[in-house]
Amino acid sequence: MSDLMQTPLSRWHRDRGARMVPFAGFEMPVQYEGVLAEHTTVRERVGLFDITHMGEVYVDGPGARDWISGLITNSLLKSEPGKVLYTTMCNEQGRCLDDMLIYHLADERWLVVMNASNHDKIVAWMRAHLPADGVAMDDASDRTGLIAVQGPASKDLVQRLDQLAGRAAGIDALDFYTHFLLDGPGGEWIVSRTGYTGEHGYELYLPNADMLPVWEELLGKGDDLGVAPIGLAARDTLRFEACYCLYGHELSEDWTPLEAGIGWAVKLKKKGGFVGRDALVALKESGLPRKLIGLEVQGGPIAREGAVVLAGDREVGFVTSGTFTPTLQKKLALALVETESATADLTVEVRGKRLDGVVVPLPFLDARVKGDPRAERSQSNN
Repeated sequence: MSDLMQTPLSRWHRDRGARMVPFAGFEMPVQYEGVLAEHTTVRERVGLFDITHMGEVYVDGPGARDWISGLITNSLLKSEPGKVLYTTMCNEQGRCLDDMLIYHLADERWLVVMNASNHDKIVAWMRAHLPADGVAMDDASDRTGLIAVQGPASKDLVQRLDQLAGRAAGIDALDFYTHFLLDGPGGEWIVSRTGYTGEHGYELYLPNADMLPVWEELLGKGDDLGVAPIGLAARDTLRFEACYCLYGHELSEDWTPLEAGIGWAVKLKKKGGFVGRDALVALKESGLPRKLIGLEVQGGPIAREGAVVLAGDREVGFVTSGTFTPTLQKKLALALVETESATADLTVEVRGKRLDGVVVPLPFLDARVKGDPRAERSQSNN
């Protein structure tokens, strides 16, 4: 894996026996102790994730708000410094290029955080739409580290960081999807109340030089809280239980965010419009041909990504993600199916066998985070 990019913690992961795998061009830890144990740590205590592979692009200038707004489906109209917005970015056909977070750092300063697998595509898309003046882009991905602290004890642990001494009130004041800035040893830090697990949690954006000291400080000060490092495998089972979309599974350039069940992040009537709006308006007016549903798979093996979903003998969709959920102890799947078949008696074809798939409400696990919009499966648009 010598040709893969490293994070500031890659050596630490290897030295602690993590199983390392290629992921979005990076060498990343997929697990340490095991998926079940790591999943349980986050649900019951607190876990640390190295997610430095994510992409970060700073945007500055008096035209930044309007320019970003024209590229994303959600609305920045009510955004003010300290806010974080979840959104998608679409092509002209309304198909999803990526989902992302937009941080409003200061009056004319923003941060766009994208998935690692889409970094090059999104940076190129943004540059292709960059106006001649009024906006400047700075791709800081290769100099920015990112630690996620997730779980019921995450607040207690974050407050123990030396750099956050005296900032307990600021951390207490953080609502979901808000953040604050502070000066760290290596430069600016962003501390946000965000995460991808369905648990209370924080994400720390740090200069690369600060990553290892902060990671080891969190581990050293969280022993009594049961803190442990967590790999990508448990990150996936955690987000799956909360029904958070994963790009390449529930989101794709092959379908729209409306079909993926995140219509709440698509503001079709917002001032100025956005790339892909006309296509999405037409799709909504004609009726969505497909929708994302949840299935409880009865008997047999797990229904994995790509498994065919049938109504009778007719193929009506496919599984986007599926696993045995550690918290709920059930075999569940997310599936994109024809809208007219979303309440029908369905089966899933797995290893040549047809298994009953009972339609169940989403999310599978109620998000433990009050006000988390990604756990809402509404198709409504404003």
